[in-house]
Amino acid sequence: MPYIREIITDGHPTLRKVAKKVDLKELDDPLFQQLIDDMFETMYAAPGVGLAAPQVNVSKRMFVIDVNDDEHDPAVVINPKIELAEEEVELTEGCLSVPGYVGEITRFARVAVSGLDRNGEKIRLEGGGLFAQCLQHEIDHLNGVLYIDKAKNVRLPQTDEEREIAETAEA
Repeated sequence: MPYIREIITDGHPTLRKVAKKVDLKELDDPLFQQLIDDMFETMYAAPGVGLAAPQVNVSKRMFVIDVNDDEHDPAVVINPKIELAEEEVELTEGCLSVPGYVGEITRFARVAVSGLDRNGEKIRLEGGGLFAQCLQHEIDHLNGVLYIDKAKNVRLPQTDEEREIAETAEA
C-alpha cells in the first residue's frame, strides 16, 4: 500500500545533487515500484502537480506528474530528456521544497520529453502551459537545480492567485 513520504526542503544536500540514472534492472524491484506509488501518494497529499524522486530523498532520475487536465494522464517519467523546447515565457512558480514562496521564472511554453514508464516502455510527453512548466521544473530537480536558482523576485505570495500557486506548487 502506498504511503506518504517526507518532502525534503531547500538546504537538504540531496536536492543539490545531480540524480543518478535509473538502471533498467531496478524496474523489476518491488521496492522501486513501491517508490513510484509512494511518490504519487505524496504528490497528491501535498497537494502538488509534480514530484521528483530527489524531493523524497531518493537521488534517482525519475518524477511523477499529474496536472489534472483532460489532455494528460498521470505519468511517471524515468531517465527523462527534453527533446523539444519552444518559445520562452515568464511564469510565476512555486515549489513544495521551498514552501510558502513564489517567484518569476523563464521557461519554455511548449516542450516534449522522452523517457521510460514504470515498465521500461519508451514514452514521449508533449504539451504546453502548466504541463510544460511542470516537466521543466521536475527535470531541474533531477539536475540539482531549484526554481529559486533561476527565478527573480522570490517572495511570499501577495495575491490570491500567487497563494494558489504556492499552495499547489510543482514539487
